[in-house]
Amino acid sequence: MTTPQPALLIAGHGTRDEAGAEAFRDFVRELGRRHPELPVAGGFIELSPPPLGEAVTELVEQGVRRFTAVPLMLVSAGHAKGDIPAALAREKERHPGISYTYGRPLGPHPSLLNVLERRLEEALGSGSSAGRSPGDRADVTVLLVGRGSTDPDANAEVHKAARLLWEGRGYAGVETAFVSLAAPDVPSGLDRCVKLGARRIVVLPYFLFTGILPDRVREQTEGWAAAHPEAEVHCADVIGPEPELLALVMERYQEAIKGDLRMNCDSCVYRIALPGFEDKVGMPQQPHFHPDDDGHHHGHGHGHHHHGSHSHAH
Repeated sequence: MTTPQPALLIAGHGTRDEAGAEAFRDFVRELGRRHPELPVAGGFIELSPPPLGEAVTELVEQGVRRFTAVPLMLVSAGHAKGDIPAALAREKERHPGISYTYGRPLGPHPSLLNVLERRLEEALGSGSSAGRSPGDRADVTVLLVGRGSTDPDANAEVHKAARLLWEGRGYAGVETAFVSLAAPDVPSGLDRCVKLGARRIVVLPYFLFTGILPDRVREQTEGWAAAHPEAEVHCADVIGPEPELLALVMERYQEAIKGDLRMNCDSCVYRIALPGFEDKVGMPQQPHFHPDDDGHHHGHGHGHHHHGSHSHAH
């Protein structure tokens, strides 16, 4: 008899915005519809119903004993690193006999970068002025706006996403700002873009769903644009419940089941065809050599001992 797959528990931030909370609940329902073989439930850490504990109880009442929790979050900040594991440990005490594995946050995955690119093009297409073609990217500067955290590692993840979005796509640049808890804020980020010579700016919220913080990004962008009529500024939409997002949650689920919580290989040029670097996929890795002062060569591997060669034949 085959052991049934663990159930899927989706953990969300929570929001005071009812539309944002409903977008999350809809997303969980859609995952359940697409995977009828799998019990699926979702809950929030704070601010909106249902709480995560209620979602666990719902699964337990369906007879679930094993589940995998996937944080529906772009970066690993306090929620993903502390709050969700603490909540899961509490549920294990409340429901003796259950076991779980815990997946990793979603970003910056290439499929999400592709959705962000789509959002950028939509924003440019809807408001391209003076007969410019929306595809003319060389004069477009992007301001990627993250949630912001007191955790420097979480903020660094947003910078990583910005860099990966810039690589190979032909934009003039991708700058970073935050809507709360970290600098630069949105107006400062826009000022910075102008100082760097930006001609057209697209503010791109690095958020999954609508909510109070993405609304604030739009309001601050509009406020700044009103005070700077000489600048051409567009605001793009959030990522939203795209097919790529549904597929990525299942990828994180499968990865957690297999115990494949590896280093971040999502954005590795030897594994994924990133724009402009497609020829590197699957390339065998050679040690490289630096001549020392006396002209002798000393080989050193490139730190790839964590998974053999970088061809990623997992």
